[in-house]
Amino acid sequence: MKKDFTPEDELLFLALGGSGEIGMNVNLYGCQGKWLMVDLGMTFSGDQYPGVDLVFADLEFIEERVDQLEAIVLTHAHEDHIGAVPYFAADLGVPIYATPFTADLVRRKLKEAGLVDEVELHVIEEDHGQFAVGPFEVTYIPLAHSIAEGNALLIDTPHGRIFHTGDWKLDEDPIIGEPTTEEELVAIGDEGVLALVCDSTNVFNPAPSGSEGAVYKGLLEEVQRHAGKRVMVTTFASNVARLQTLGDVARETGRQVCVAGRSLDRIIEVSQDNGYLQDFPDPVDFDTAMGLPRGEVLIIATGGQGEPRAALARVADENHPIELVSGDVVLFSSRQIPGNELSIGIVQNKLAARGITMVTDRQSMIHVSGHPGRPELEALYGWIRPDILVPVHGEMRHMQEQGRLGKECAIPDQVVQQNGDLVRLAPGAPGKIAEVKAGRLVLDGDLIIPADGEAIAMRRRIMREGVLIVALDGDLNPRIDSLGLPLDEDYNDFVAEATRDITAAIGKLRGGDRRDEASVHEAARLAARRAAQRWSGKRPQVRVIVPNL
Repeated sequence: MKKDFTPEDELLFLALGGSGEIGMNVNLYGCQGKWLMVDLGMTFSGDQYPGVDLVFADLEFIEERVDQLEAIVLTHAHEDHIGAVPYFAADLGVPIYATPFTADLVRRKLKEAGLVDEVELHVIEEDHGQFAVGPFEVTYIPLAHSIAEGNALLIDTPHGRIFHTGDWKLDEDPIIGEPTTEEELVAIGDEGVLALVCDSTNVFNPAPSGSEGAVYKGLLEEVQRHAGKRVMVTTFASNVARLQTLGDVARETGRQVCVAGRSLDRIIEVSQDNGYLQDFPDPVDFDTAMGLPRGEVLIIATGGQGEPRAALARVADENHPIELVSGDVVLFSSRQIPGNELSIGIVQNKLAARGITMVTDRQSMIHVSGHPGRPELEALYGWIRPDILVPVHGEMRHMQEQGRLGKECAIPDQVVQQNGDLVRLAPGAPGKIAEVKAGRLVLDGDLIIPADGEAIAMRRRIMREGVLIVALDGDLNPRIDSLGLPLDEDYNDFVAEATRDITAAIGKLRGGDRRDEASVHEAARLAARRAAQRWSGKRPQVRVIVPNL
């Protein structure tokens, strides 16, 4: 196993995030004593980390070797690829490279964090733009995705070429942008590709993901079907092509556009600043929208994943200037992200209870994924013809399946890795050579802390079991309070019994133990916890306040 993780005359790959999970993408390439980082993303915690919204990859490995890090290269502007930039880029202290749309969003994030002057940001203006850092020469390769300026990276190294896909799909009618053609990709394959590092998200999908152009037709038909009704469409704010599609649908159906959600406002502004959405209709404000005949407005809203503070959830709660009534329509023009089923269901049930019609991509062609299905993967394999396939951007089941697919398609070697696996791609047979630390960090309030630290662990225990507080006065008489114990009408009887138990436990202490804070604390804690378990079946976290003895 490798002891010193400084890259020698070799080509290494290391994922710190995004392998074994969908989101939080952070990838490292190592060669001749230097590292190149591809993407610096984050993910959302859901219920996994109580009280926490943002989750990051633990960058300790590269932070300890920051003098070896040459640059950060961003493939596109989704949060799972750029979301951690304002939290870590300044400390890493290396230049960031991005195309204009991505760079604009990153710059705004840095400005909000007060770091815009502390991070060196290089904008790659042209398609197929190139730059070199250390032993790496990087070329941006435009590929279709559900955001403007999705890109793969062609990374030339002394040991061969890497084709790092980022997030991608094949789309003959992407609405926004001009993806690299089949002929161009075949030409790249003709020049030789050592390793294809490839998105695994939709490997189980037996069909191509579909075209954004087809979504235009589906949305147009669906909006036409609901003539005379107020129609709201929820979609991912970052999907600029979808916004263009909705603007075109509104114009075609004689509807004014109303936009609900700050992230949508920001994306529209950034898009227009970078040459996109130039003919997007001027949105009307909420009051104007509500004053229009119901069939003359198309509302575009955030919240398709059930986010509680997003516009759709507030509309469902009747806590938003936009109002929907029985007979109105909500089109879910987005994919349900695994893990969000419950939150989406809550919003949909509230809408259903009010008689609002809902249409999803299961009922109508109103959404396509931004990730490649199985036929698209097979096509790319045939064009690129890599020597090695390295699946990323997926849970382990996705990456293992892509490894099997690559083998079926005659790719000579497949390296299925996960976060923390240090892989040597060249020279010699490719494979894992070591494991390094690859954990998670969380943004908890204003602090970034370990996801497996005591604070989060304690919060989980409190959430499950509740809290019992015991305060001892100078005579060691206890006062008890609690949070989260399911006692209700039995509570006073519990307190009385627990008080007696604590007093008895302290009374059994002899000699010096009676005046020893640690001994008194432990006696009171155990007595209180046993009483709580006896009365409630819970084992709460017990906090004992002991006077100075």
